[in-house]
Amino acid sequence: MATTNPPAELLHRMVTDKQLSAADANALTQPSNGLAAAGVGGSMDSESDILRWLAQEYGLGFSTLEDVEPEKEVLGLFPARILLKEDLLPLRRTNGLIEIATCRLFQTQGLDALKTMTGLRLQPILATREAIQREMKKRLGVGADTIDTLDEETSFQVVSDDNDDNNDLDSAAEDASIIRFVNQVLRDAIELRASDIHLEPFEDALRIRYRIDGVLQEVPVPAQIKRFQPAIVSRVKILSHLNIAEKRLPQDGRIKIRLDDAEVDIRVSVIPMLHGEAVVMRLLRQNSTLRGMGQLGLDPRDLKAFRRVLALPHGIVLVTGPTGSGKTSTLYTALNEINDAVRKIITIEDPIEYQLRGINQIQVSEKAGLTFSRGLRSILRHDPDVILVGEIRDRETAQIAVQASLTGHLVFSTLHTNDAPGALTRLVDMGVEPYLVASSLEAVLAQRLVRVLCPHCRRVDTSPASQAIHSQLKFGSDVVIYKAIGCRQCRNTGYHGRRAIFEWMDATHEVRRLILRNASSGEIRDAARRNGLRLLSEDGWRLVREGITTPEEVLRVTKDQSLGEEDDAAAAEIVTTTTGVEAPGES
Repeated sequence: MATTNPPAELLHRMVTDKQLSAADANALTQPSNGLAAAGVGGSMDSESDILRWLAQEYGLGFSTLEDVEPEKEVLGLFPARILLKEDLLPLRRTNGLIEIATCRLFQTQGLDALKTMTGLRLQPILATREAIQREMKKRLGVGADTIDTLDEETSFQVVSDDNDDNNDLDSAAEDASIIRFVNQVLRDAIELRASDIHLEPFEDALRIRYRIDGVLQEVPVPAQIKRFQPAIVSRVKILSHLNIAEKRLPQDGRIKIRLDDAEVDIRVSVIPMLHGEAVVMRLLRQNSTLRGMGQLGLDPRDLKAFRRVLALPHGIVLVTGPTGSGKTSTLYTALNEINDAVRKIITIEDPIEYQLRGINQIQVSEKAGLTFSRGLRSILRHDPDVILVGEIRDRETAQIAVQASLTGHLVFSTLHTNDAPGALTRLVDMGVEPYLVASSLEAVLAQRLVRVLCPHCRRVDTSPASQAIHSQLKFGSDVVIYKAIGCRQCRNTGYHGRRAIFEWMDATHEVRRLILRNASSGEIRDAARRNGLRLLSEDGWRLVREGITTPEEVLRVTKDQSLGEEDDAAAAEIVTTTTGVEAPGES
């Protein structure tokens, strides 16, 4: 096989970074030197290809670090600060030598420093920079170099939480290393697409977790991070404009940051726990690109019904689901669909997650006294055609929203309920008269988010559980069910990204009559089923059929939902076969 010479830019970068000598770079550009004769075939267009060749030339080992598990005791022999700065990863002790992965064979300062400090004999193994940095982050944790620097500063001292004098703690929170560590955590979470950051104090540890694709994942952190817990929490408080002296009461604040031209609004909640203050930060990316209605993932029939409702002159449209289920994104997409020059659209939100051109948006401010109900009353005096209320939280807001819909306005809002029929009884429970709900409500859309299979590692599921699902749900012979495996691209979760599943319910005449009778959500659901309501779980099985997600994922997010009568037996068997536990509602 013919060998392709490496790109000149790649060679130049590797020489500049001391990964390659000028003589070796020159040799790689000369066909006459015979790379193929040296055992190198195919293309030489990546750092990995060149390092493999270099290892062969100098009689060294090369590793992708995929299946290598560095020994913890060997890793602990060296300062994290030097390892991270020089891109060095200690692997194992072999025949009196310490094998160390490096990507810069000709940058010897780091290896020389480690030899001098420890007196150990080191054997370099070549690996790519990306692989070394990935494994170092996995083993040492986010901000390891920063914490290592703090650990060496004998003058740095974190005061006790019980100390009423906060001057030292204030100084510690402003220390450059603490600032850098908090910034590293924020950047890391944003790059990993996390929606939340959890800082959780325990007796002998500070645990950091990110919620990625709806599931919490623990982040490796340096073992000594517990010592700096008060300073880290104080730094977050300073960024959030909170009182760092108050450690006995919960506090809420916000941070606004810009990262690579993208603005991120961070909602911060601090609550005192047994072993210190716990912090949760919700990340809201303000410059996220809105998709069109056709990209929401709605079934064609439900999409047509949604667009029909958007054309109505008045009424209430509700989107329901738990926190973080994508309700606001769906409503923004709907508003964007009808945003034109002949409609005036006003929103009142907390927070404003997207800034939409041509739409008047109001930010709720509890401190200033601008609540949803107060803002909604003022909005009605601004002659709107369409109103979006971020969330109906209380009776007053619900009543004003209903009255607005009855006076010629199309009102959109969200509620926290488990399914679409539950939204109707929730409004009545809030104190809205049933006849007002029946006459104003047009439709309810319930939604959840399921994780999408990673396209790099998904595999066909041929297990008995998969075959049972295929049979019970009458999938066609051409339908393939996949399972999650896990790889580097998806952080070994098997999933990457999320997709919504929906439950669309029109307010039909039968549903309105049941509302007037103050019927239960179960009765309303049965009536809606007779008129074609598709449950959340059924929409989830549609995504399984399309190879987008897994049966386990659908069961995870819909297990609290009551199932239709005709599906009870089949669903119960599927749940039992797949998870080994009884289906919800089964005894």
